[in-house]
Amino acid sequence: MDLHNAHAYTRREFLGNGIILASAAASLPYFVSDSARAMTMSMSAGLSSFAGVPEDHVLVVVQLGGGNDGLNTVVPFGFAEYYKARPGIGIPEREALKLSGADGVGLHPQMTAFKELYDEGMLAVVQGVGYPNPDRSHFKSMDIWQTADTTATGDGWIGRYFDAECCGFGKGESGTADGSKKSQEAASGSSAPGIAIGRSAPLAMQGRQVKPIAFESADLFKWSGSDIHKTLNETYQDISRRGQIEGADPDANSSFLMRTSLDAQVSSDAIRKAVASASKVAYPGNELARQLKMVAAMIRAGLKTRVYYVQLGGFDTHAGQGGSQGRHGQLVNQVATSIQAFYKDLKASSLDGRVMTMTFSEFGRRVGQNASGGTDHGTAAPMFVAGPMVKGGVYGEHPSFKDLDDGDLKYTIDFRSVYAGVLTGWLKTDPKLVLGGNFNPLAFMKKS
Repeated sequence: MDLHNAHAYTRREFLGNGIILASAAASLPYFVSDSARAMTMSMSAGLSSFAGVPEDHVLVVVQLGGGNDGLNTVVPFGFAEYYKARPGIGIPEREALKLSGADGVGLHPQMTAFKELYDEGMLAVVQGVGYPNPDRSHFKSMDIWQTADTTATGDGWIGRYFDAECCGFGKGESGTADGSKKSQEAASGSSAPGIAIGRSAPLAMQGRQVKPIAFESADLFKWSGSDIHKTLNETYQDISRRGQIEGADPDANSSFLMRTSLDAQVSSDAIRKAVASASKVAYPGNELARQLKMVAAMIRAGLKTRVYYVQLGGFDTHAGQGGSQGRHGQLVNQVATSIQAFYKDLKASSLDGRVMTMTFSEFGRRVGQNASGGTDHGTAAPMFVAGPMVKGGVYGEHPSFKDLDDGDLKYTIDFRSVYAGVLTGWLKTDPKLVLGGNFNPLAFMKKS
């Protein structure tokens, strides 16, 4: 492979196979090997030159891994069948947090923070969310949610969003919906990629052209050569100062790799500097709160990405789930208090109006409790969408307890309708380009 031949390996091929190319180039800094696939453009660059794209709108996706028990999260206290099916773990009606405008449903008593968001008119509770022919496997169902495809194949839905809006993939030859000419820079994607907090980026964030950044700790998101030997750092810093390999053709692939490396360095420095800044409010002491605190810091610092992705696991409550004071209650309390603290932090900097939060899990739990005082894998469950731009309330009908699918709830809202509502209402993009089909967008946005 000739890295100095500008035609030997194209930039687009690099974007699709960058990790292979970077790993093969032993003369390049180690940082490129770890980060080239994700860091294909600078976080300090503009988001997009496409007209009508709201560059100040941010989406934060909160994944609840393991299958959250929707029936004990949004409690159907007005249905006798609920208590009959759950004599040991059902949430008593007297403890459920009643929601104004809702009929027979309320929140888990450990979710007072969500109740406060609801009363402020900035929390949408979407009932009975699922998809046709549900799969009760964690892996398959999560892939379905993350690809927005019931075959669980293809790119991630957020990745497709970045490809479409930032690189023009699927929008015509030149990167626009009508195929009109744009600059080469816009068509090839001058965009900041999405950021996921975790060991690896979720499938949802994986596009064909734009790859996400993923890290657990911002302190670890850096070039590691200096930790191996000081001479590596001296060489790297020298190349970084010069901006390219001496004598290299600026249009050659080696120069492109160098710019990618420098973009990665800039992004790493910017992220670590942002996360090191102090938050405006106190956060709860849990993992989700830690992640959201980092996200708030990056938003406050002005990083240009439009989508952040955070995760909380532990929702696979097959045994000892408990009622209002049990393990599941502790989990939903973490979700509610963390998201409330996140919005308080953003509001302290007048940034809350820029950020929408969407919470989902791969499936709900079965209607009836099991012999171990827990619940097994089910189907439909609620989602939450939060933010000042959201028209608060309860959306959709609660699934019937009298018409079950082998002991499970039948969904009443396709999850892709929620995605479509986010895409069209907040991210201002054509949901068909991202979802590959026509799904009626759920209207949970306030009228501007």
